[in-house]
Amino acid sequence: MDFLVMLEECSDSTAVLARVDSVPAQMTPERRQRDVVTLYGTPRTESLALAIAAAMESRRTTDDDSGAFRHLGVWPERGAVGDTAWRDETTGELVTRDLNIPLDVLRGIAHQVLGQCGSALQRLVAGLSMPDWPEGAWRAISITLEPVAEPARGALNKIDEMLDVFRESDGLTYEYEGD
Repeated sequence: MDFLVMLEECSDSTAVLARVDSVPAQMTPERRQRDVVTLYGTPRTESLALAIAAAMESRRTTDDDSGAFRHLGVWPERGAVGDTAWRDETTGELVTRDLNIPLDVLRGIAHQVLGQCGSALQRLVAGLSMPDWPEGAWRAISITLEPVAEPARGALNKIDEMLDVFRESDGLTYEYEGD
């Protein structure tokens, strides 16, 4: 997953932690989907992880992942709130849907993101926080992360079924006490 992380220093105190905007694959030269994360105020690794979690979860919950535009605000008390829009392939009409990702879902995914690539996020936040950026320059750094993989219950059941097939194919069937 490709991200462009930007920092916007706010003089006024705003409650929003970050904004996440998607750029569909058709709109980039590399034909890869990219999310633009804008952090507000003092950058923190936890805020960045919540914004990345919002981007990941919004991709998972939308029907058309390659051509959808997504716009989300990440709030400390509300989670991620925004919308997604894409063109229907058959009718050509614009389809929109509201997105609302609860804070507890974001925190769970953010915890996985921090566990998987926390040091890279810390380095990115440190780079955005460096005082020697040229005056008036946009503070922005690109990063590519592997999607967070969470083993699904169905996948674990399939592994158990596969092991049973291997046991039986060898002519050995195991029976356990209590079965």
